Amino acid sequence: MIPSRRGVLIGSGALLAAGRTSAQAPEDLALTGRFVQGGHAIGRTWPRALVFVDGESLTAASADGVFVVGFDRDAAGSVQIEARLGARSASRTLDIAPGRFPSTSVSGLPPSTVEPSDPELLARIQREIALKAEGFASRLDADHFRDGFDWPLEGFRVTSRWGAQRVLNGTPARPHYGIDLAAPHGTVVRAPAAGRVTLARPALHFEGGLVLIDHGQGLITACLHQSRLDVAVGQDLMRGDPIGRVGMTGRATGPHLCWRMKWRDRNLDPSLMVKT
Repeated sequence: MIPSRRGVLIGSGALLAAGRTSAQAPEDLALTGRFVQGGHAIGRTWPRALVFVDGESLTAASADGVFVVGFDRDAAGSVQIEARLGARSASRTLDIAPGRFPSTSVSGLPPSTVEPSDPELLARIQREIALKAEGFASRLDADHFRDGFDWPLEGFRVTSRWGAQRVLNGTPARPHYGIDLAAPHGTVVRAPAAGRVTLARPALHFEGGLVLIDHGQGLITACLHQSRLDVAVGQDLMRGDPIGRVGMTGRATGPHLCWRMKWRDRNLDPSLMVKT
């Protein structure tokens, strides 16, 4: 399993951010999470307060005052999180620890999944990009992420860690923004937390069978390469509900689930959300 690196800040408690302790925080803004590149912060503040990240208004707290902020793979070394409600405000500056991202090579992929050139295929890929963008644009008014996530599979092994620099068929590619979980073909894939399905497509060119789930405030998980999908767009899910089956559809060389997470336009490591 992935080793845990946890930073915790509750009420006026101390911030334990990847080995560094900071000063006390105001009780109006409490943060817990993994303060590392690819990680996240779960916040509690005034209900419906606006939340600013480095001065930009990016989200709002739920009716219970809970919110989430994500830190991308290339996040800067510090981030300021501020909550505002009317004349009230509270802010914290967090230290973001650097991640450790290996380099991995994958060979034997069909050339069309590495460097596609056929005009019809390129047009198809553009249509699928638009479909995915619509699914990722969801902003469900919920905070289902507040209690952490479960692994979407049982009996898996990690074959590629999140954030790895990819070399595909000998060609350098963008980092891998998923964690690959190898499991037998047909293994049941389950919702890692409650949420709403925003995309369910069985045969995308790169992702194969893909399901997107919004767990609240645009924190969306993606389950790729599935051989069968058992959910539909708009369906509300409970933690543990079956959503499909492990396969090797799309750009895959063996049966596995690629599990991804995104908040707004930021790619996150979903394993850092798993309850330990």
